[in-house]
Parts: sequence; structure tokens; C-alpha cells
Amino acid sequence: MSFKLDRIHVWSGEVADQAGGVAAKLAFLAQAGANLEYIYTHRLPHQPGMGMLYVAPVTGPLVTRAAKSAGLHETNSPIVLRVEGDNAAGLAHRLTQQWALEGLSLHGLTMSVLGEKFVGYVSFDTVADANRAAAILGDLGSITSAELKAAAEK
Repeated sequence: MSFKLDRIHVWSGEVADQAGGVAAKLAFLAQAGANLEYIYTHRLPHQPGMGMLYVAPVTGPLVTRAAKSAGLHETNSPIVLRVEGDNAAGLAHRLTQQWALEGLSLHGLTMSVLGEKFVGYVSFDTVADANRAAAILGDLGSITSAELKAAAEK
């Protein structure tokens, strides 16, 4: 079993928590030709009527200018890793369990499966935690699919 792992550089900004709030921000990026792979939003409970928008990647001068025009900026928190690879039953549990055993607390996690492949975005509070998580993922990547299936059946 192998994984592909990349750190993604996220841009974020506040967005009105109303119909069309996110679409208005994304319009700037779409008009500049951005091909976003990561979009995440959440409400700000301490600021009723507002939310946060996170997007990636923001690359090239035209898309960067568009992101800035939309009120977005590159952010250092959270640290987001993009993980993709072959799917197997119990993989998310095994991965999150290993991170937990190492004392890593997740800031957020989203995983999806399409056919035999998965892609996930996992966020951590610090670069050190993200680096530790990547090392654990590398160790799991050396486990074969048969070994993972046997472990899931225990």
C-alpha cells in the first residue's frame, strides 16, 4: 500500500454566512481560472452572520491577485496535508488510531473514496504535528493491502 502526501498551502478569509456568500468569493477565483482542489467553510460561532472560507491551491499571479481581491490571504493555520492512495476497509480507523497513539490531535479530517482510490485532507495545529503524522503515514504505507485487511478483521 502506498500513499501520496503533499502539504497544501491554504488561503482563507471571512465570508458572509448567507446565501451566495461563498459563491461571491469563489467568483473572483473562477474568473481568474483557478482550479481549486480544496474548499472548506465553517461558521464563526463568536461572530453571528460570518464564516470562514479556506481554499487551495492559489497559484500564479492572476489567481493570487484574484484571491487578494476576494479578501483572502495565505494562512499558516491550520496546517493541511493532502493524502491519496489505494482504499482499503478500515484504513481511516487504522490511520487515525496510529496518530492518536502518538498523541496527535486532529484539527480536522475529510476523506472521500471514489472507486478503489481515496483522497483526504487532514489538518493539524502545528508543522511539527503534521511532520509526525506524515512519518506515521509513511510507516503505514509500507504495510501491504493484505496485512491491512488482516488487521481490520481482528
